[in-house]
Amino acid sequence: MDTQRLGPRLYLTTPPIDDPAVFTDTLGVALASADVAAVLLRLDDADERTLIERVATIAPIVQGGGAALVLDGRSELVERARVDGAHLTGVAAFTTALPLLKPRLIAGAGGLTSRDDAMWAGERGADYVMFGEPGHDGGRPSFAAIIERVAWWAELFEVPCVGYAASFEEVAALARAHAEFVAVGDLVFADRRGPAAALAEVTARLMPEGVT
Repeated sequence: MDTQRLGPRLYLTTPPIDDPAVFTDTLGVALASADVAAVLLRLDDADERTLIERVATIAPIVQGGGAALVLDGRSELVERARVDGAHLTGVAAFTTALPLLKPRLIAGAGGLTSRDDAMWAGERGADYVMFGEPGHDGGRPSFAAIIERVAWWAELFEVPCVGYAASFEEVAALARAHAEFVAVGDLVFADRRGPAAALAEVTARLMPEGVT
């Protein structure tokens, strides 16, 4: 996940996937429409074999397009599914997953409820920290609090920071706060114009001239 560029890169988060076959075209269009650093794959619950089969359908589209494929949790499947890492929500999940992922695979940390939690994850090898993603209940901190946390982290720490944007306006604000990556999910995949049009607007808001 290279951060040596002007402006943030994109981190796509999928909706929960049950039947990957109905999502592959949409995901392919999205990946062809923008410079995407990574895709966070969220999977509906199923037995292990079914989960790995779902990943196997999605992985060639993502990895073949040059993006990292990261599972939402499920760190025990990362090696067998041949993906690039996992995103762990909360300090406990991150701690449990570290021996399964490091040093070869991506270990992302989200669901960090305090500055201390974020610093703890960064010190123990998180490849990135994410601020502002919705919880399981759909709730998230105020956007003012998210921006404050992103700006604080970006100024003081070398570990990359991902800011989650729920609107196009939030994309631009996160870029101004110097997030290295901006995560978008429903903003893209629920847009009635389709993912290509949504990502064109997102990308425009990440451009350096939109950050000044």
